[in-house]
Amino acid sequence: MPSRASTLRTIKLVLAYDGTDFSGWQRQKNGRSVQEELEKALSKMHGHEIRVNGAGRTDAGVHAMGQVASFYTDIQSIPADRFTLALNKLMPRDVRVLSSEEAPADFHARFDASLRRYRYFLVCGGTPDPFALRCAHFVPYYPRVAVLNAMAAVVLGEHDFSTFASAQDKSPSRSRHISESVFFFEGEKLVYQVAGNAFLWKQVRSLVGTMLELERIAESPAHGESLMRELLDSRDRSKAGATAPACGLFLWNVEYGERVHGHPRRHSEEAYG
Repeated sequence: MPSRASTLRTIKLVLAYDGTDFSGWQRQKNGRSVQEELEKALSKMHGHEIRVNGAGRTDAGVHAMGQVASFYTDIQSIPADRFTLALNKLMPRDVRVLSSEEAPADFHARFDASLRRYRYFLVCGGTPDPFALRCAHFVPYYPRVAVLNAMAAVVLGEHDFSTFASAQDKSPSRSRHISESVFFFEGEKLVYQVAGNAFLWKQVRSLVGTMLELERIAESPAHGESLMRELLDSRDRSKAGATAPACGLFLWNVEYGERVHGHPRRHSEEAYG
């Protein structure tokens, strides 16, 4: 973090990307990552290595409409809002910087985030076009939205989400606070929108896959709610449904401000999707 006397500026970026051809957000030894592409462009601009922090560690194949990243720059001649145009000239077409602005000196895209919102897109019934399938999961029928929403409401509030966490998740706590959880149609696509202070690894996709499976056997919304509550309370990963494919998931946006739920700013929080 730069000192008060430092000439470094902190820049906050908002990015969108098509995650299809990426191994995820985070830089990896083997595999193309969004973080690496952004750092390459920034390092070329600066003439030396620049590292960035991202608000969420999206997995391979997961997209973003509102990923947030932050970095320190020693370039004084470029106004903060002009980093958008400059970076987009250097970035591949499947990553776009939507906005850039100067942030407080100690701003950190990941640790200062108070809420992360995800959307999962589903194409239901019929024959979807190949472009839709790139950014949505196809189900060959129309699920009962009332049943899905009865189940989605179960996860609202503070819960231990061990049932819906990847076995490889290394978070010290499986407790997360969910403030939004709802299914709705947007045009021809069925959308699951969920927001929380943070998420366990593959939690959102596990929730979607499980609810889709339970919807098929639930006799009513009340029955679906009961089934979902039983699963959540079990904290047993083996009882969850199949994890939904990455193609339908988007990190939709990240919010900053007072953290009402979860822990104060800390440096060990996981923020997966």
